[in-house]
Amino acid sequence: MKRIALIHTVKSVAVSFEEMLRKGVGCEVKVHNLWDDFLADNPNETGEFTADNRNRLFLDIKAQELTGADLIATTCSTLTPAVEMIRPFIKVPVIAIDDAMAKKSITYGDHVLVMATAGSTVSPTVSKIRREGERAGRQLSIDTCVCADAFQALKAMDMELHDRILKERAGNLAAYDCIVLAQASMAHLEEDIGGLTRCPVLTSPRLCVEEIKNKLEGIRQ
Repeated sequence: MKRIALIHTVKSVAVSFEEMLRKGVGCEVKVHNLWDDFLADNPNETGEFTADNRNRLFLDIKAQELTGADLIATTCSTLTPAVEMIRPFIKVPVIAIDDAMAKKSITYGDHVLVMATAGSTVSPTVSKIRREGERAGRQLSIDTCVCADAFQALKAMDMELHDRILKERAGNLAAYDCIVLAQASMAHLEEDIGGLTRCPVLTSPRLCVEEIKNKLEGIRQ
């Protein structure tokens, strides 16, 4: 049986992602979860992902490597730039939650909106999408929308308020070629925000699970 090690920063995602993963990979797997909310809270409070944060994430990833996992996935976009730095030092594949989403986001057009609740997520997501555009020889126009009050509702586990804030904000957005919901904790609003904006909306968990499934199939060969 294949083993997948997950690293989360948000409690609701730690619960929902494993369920989605088990349904999506198409085979029985053993899942090891690690929840480190400090790595979301501290960067959001300080405005940066510090060297200490990177060291902490490195230790988290090494700890998950020691489970004997066949691959590791991080489910928080704030971690992605550091994940890319750490990958060369890990023996198994390390997948970031937004890898597949960033690749797909540039296929709809050049005008993209990144919507988030945690400010620390915005810069990593925008940078990742912009790099994908550059690889494709495209000059993207990327706007951002941060709903900080929704993040506070998320931390309080008040998902009803979290969702209401985001849907109200989405109802006032302009038209875009693609809207990226930067955090996995927003993924359940994909259809609602798509309906309100009439724009293609991308979320990371489903696309990440597809990437994990493909990686596992490669490992089984």
